[in-house]
Amino acid sequence: MATTQGTNDLSPSFWNSKYENQTTGWDLGEVSPPIKTYIDQIEDKEIRILIPGAGNAYEAKYLIEKGFTNITVIDIAPILVKKLKKEWKGNSSINIIEGDFFKHEGSYDLIIEQTFFCAIAPSLRDKYVNKMSSLLSHDGALCGLLFNRHFEGGPPFGGNVDEYKKRFEDKLKIKTIKECYNSYPARQGSELWINLKKA
Repeated sequence: MATTQGTNDLSPSFWNSKYENQTTGWDLGEVSPPIKTYIDQIEDKEIRILIPGAGNAYEAKYLIEKGFTNITVIDIAPILVKKLKKEWKGNSSINIIEGDFFKHEGSYDLIIEQTFFCAIAPSLRDKYVNKMSSLLSHDGALCGLLFNRHFEGGPPFGGNVDEYKKRFEDKLKIKTIKECYNSYPARQGSELWINLKKA
């Protein structure tokens, strides 16, 4: 869930302290069930995949287990990047980047959203949409989960269907925004599945 600097000083040191102090309540300890189900139906194992704000990168681990060969993860917290680089040292299927998502360049067929949007400051949400659009390939998709609830303070920062549609519709084609049927038990009724295509 680590992110980029914005309001509330969501900086590398902010996220490092979260992981060092184990104050990571968003961390499920496993790949999120809706994302696992989505990954299971992808046939092309060579598609270019990006996971921003990857955190402990359970999604990346699952992708590797399933035979995917072109995965990029980016996170701003040095402590996490060091851990992931050690874990996957010598594995050519995954590229691990320490850096600011908003400065990242590339072209991806699939970008997986899992507790990244809710981690960035709300003032950066339009910037997020623009950046996602620029990173997606011609037929690329942004898929994953958004919270369908509000939080006091933050991060995480919540939202709702109407807000998301208004933010995304100018830059991305909305294929799906709907309540998840297979959320992790503790998140039942509070998650939306999104499938957004390059407009």
